[in-house]
Amino acid sequence: MTAGDRVDSYFICATPRTGSSLLLGLLESTGVAGHPQAYFRAPDEPLWAERWMLPRTPAGGFDHAAYVRAARDAGRTDNGVFGAKLMWGALDELVDKLGRVHPDLAGQDVALLERAFGRTRFVYLRRDDVLAQAVSWLRAEQTQVWYVGGDGEISGGGDRNGQEPDFDTDGIDGLIQTIEEHNAGWHAWFSAAGVRPHVVRYEDLDEDMVAATRGILDFLGLDLPDGRAVVPRHQRQADDLNREWIQRYRAGSPIATGQPGIAQPVQRLPRSDRQ
Repeated sequence: MTAGDRVDSYFICATPRTGSSLLLGLLESTGVAGHPQAYFRAPDEPLWAERWMLPRTPAGGFDHAAYVRAARDAGRTDNGVFGAKLMWGALDELVDKLGRVHPDLAGQDVALLERAFGRTRFVYLRRDDVLAQAVSWLRAEQTQVWYVGGDGEISGGGDRNGQEPDFDTDGIDGLIQTIEEHNAGWHAWFSAAGVRPHVVRYEDLDEDMVAATRGILDFLGLDLPDGRAVVPRHQRQADDLNREWIQRYRAGSPIATGQPGIAQPVQRLPRSDRQ
């Protein structure tokens, strides 16, 4: 990629518990891939707006065009590259809001993103082991600890403020279904929008964080500066309890054993209200 074709921005497109926080910290550590965060997670936008001291409207809100500009400024490194994370569902919310700012492009998702963020590329982060992902999601949802360590996130880390983790077959069933639906949503959007994302598997990220990060830099047309190390800023959370729950689920779930039965999704927060 020539300097004239260099990417201006990129989005990490993911579902919860695919190592997205870990990957954002790794990309941040390069010094050339922006300061990627979940800037467009709806429940966190007021917190970001407060951090950036955006002026409030009389109704207590804020101007979304100003919010996008502030996010772009906060998420860029000195080379001008912007990075952010989008969970499935947050994408719809972002392009809907951008469509109100740029009505001439309403309904044209990629064009809206490029109007706001310049030449944009997409990285699709997914996990092959959906059961392990669902177990990790259930624990995070119960304890409200979505990451350990940190890199400037606005919410979701620190000490537990939820319940103690408790094995829940129905909860795992529901999350497996949710993960599959969100992955299908991403695939459908990439196809409809004509997007060819760079795919990163959680399993590959877990095996070699440096190689996965360098692969993204290559996709974005960026070089790791001489002497700069790719270093994690988050700690691994999976432990013996995760493995115990996986084994327990496989031993007793109709889905895992092939017994008749259809998992019924449980009622949860809207899909964009996730880390």
